[in-house]
Amino acid sequence: MNVTAEIREKIKQNDKIIIHRHVRPDLDAIGSQVGLATWIRDNFPEKQVYCVGEDDQSLSYLATMDQIEDDTYNDALVIVCDTANHPRIDDDRYHLGKEIIKIDHHPIVDQYGHTNWVDTEASSTSEMIYQLITENHDQEYKLTTKVAQLIYAGIIGDTGRFLFPSTTPRTFEVASELVKYPFDRSEIYQNLYELEPHIAKLQGRLLDQLAIDETGVVGIKLTKELLDKYQVTVDQSSSLIQVYGNIKGINCWAMFVEEDDQIRVRIRSKGKKINHVAEQFNGGGHPLASGATVYSWEEADQLLATLKQVCSK
Repeated sequence: MNVTAEIREKIKQNDKIIIHRHVRPDLDAIGSQVGLATWIRDNFPEKQVYCVGEDDQSLSYLATMDQIEDDTYNDALVIVCDTANHPRIDDDRYHLGKEIIKIDHHPIVDQYGHTNWVDTEASSTSEMIYQLITENHDQEYKLTTKVAQLIYAGIIGDTGRFLFPSTTPRTFEVASELVKYPFDRSEIYQNLYELEPHIAKLQGRLLDQLAIDETGVVGIKLTKELLDKYQVTVDQSSSLIQVYGNIKGINCWAMFVEEDDQIRVRIRSKGKKINHVAEQFNGGGHPLASGATVYSWEEADQLLATLKQVCSK
């Protein structure tokens, strides 16, 4: 039995399923997590299926999370989507379930599941979920418009609208099947790239103060004071990360966002692999797109210096 058949069999055997994904969710995290949950609910309405983790306001148009008690994990199958290492799993109660399945497309950091399906050749975990729910079934299962929307959103998020090197012929094949469903693709694009006026004003300030050195590495520091001045939330700041990829001379950039007890870091690169740097600073992710956490501005400067070393080689 191959791994997808094994996972489908475990889904059929379990009456209670709780699905997790990584902290600070992106489109692929939500698309794979909620896409899988919605497909299970559609085809097995007698099962209890929950999606857990912190809600992200910017992704609320796609889904919101379920609130469950600890004892809900009793005798539950836990599935973790799009998360390479266990410290990045959102909601650490995942270990309370009776069995864990890991579904992911990131480079392997740790094998925390009883069953591990990792495909680093897949463009996204959402693409893997499409494979899971469509290939070689012993009976017909329906794939609804909502599931198609979620999986498609996850794919375009992790492929940068099919522009990133992770996009493969298989990715286009899957997308061509998904767009046959009547969901609103423009809604996804608008929510991904459209800026509120107050966020655009902050973006203007950051661009006006932009400085690029010989390494092509840029650090963007969003202090609490700056966020408060422009009335931009931590979650909303994520929409600013993409603009630096369009600027000539920038090879790698890190956005530091100050929270109450930590500094959230979003790291992007045009060519140099940077996920190993993120792993040194309490994070991880893709070779060209990762996240990390630091706990002081001094540590933020250390991370930036490490990126400059990588990009100057």
